Amino acid sequence: MLKKYLIVSKKILPDVYEKVIEARNLINNGSVKGISEAVKNVGISRSTYYKYKDYVFSPSENSIGRKAVLSLMLRHEKGVLSNVLNCMSSENANILTINQSIPINGKAAVSVSLDISDINKSIDDIIAEIKKVKGVSTVKLLSIE
Repeated sequence: MLKKYLIVSKKILPDVYEKVIEARNLINNGSVKGISEAVKNVGISRSTYYKYKDYVFSPSENSIGRKAVLSLMLRHEKGVLSNVLNCMSSENANILTINQSIPINGKAAVSVSLDISDINKSIDDIIAEIKKVKGVSTVKLLSIE
C-alpha cells in the first residue's frame, strides 16, 4: 500500500502538529536533553509526540518538494546498489548523498538523499519501482521537503 501525501495550510490543522515539529526540532538541534523535556517545553504529551512524529514534516520555504531521504535494505550482491541508483536516475531523481553500512548477514543498510524537483512520477511510484529491483529488501521514505 502506497502512502499519499498532502500539502495543507497549518491554519486549518490543530496546533498539536506544529508542536510535534517544534519538539522534534528542539531534540534535533540539541536545545533539550531528551523527548520529555522537549514535549514539556512545547506543551504536548509524550504519547502525542510519538503518535505523530513520523507523519508530520515541515518543508523549508524555498525547497518544497525538492528533497527526499530514502532508507533501503539491500542484499550484499554485486550490482544491486548500482541498479537502485540507475532506477532513481531514470526517473530524473538527482542523487545528492549515499551512505552505506558494512554488510551484515548478507544485507547492507543504505541511506540516499535525492533532489526530486524534476522527477517524472510521484515519490510513491518511484519507491514502488525501487522495490522491484532485484536485491532490494525494503525501501522507506524517511523525509521529504
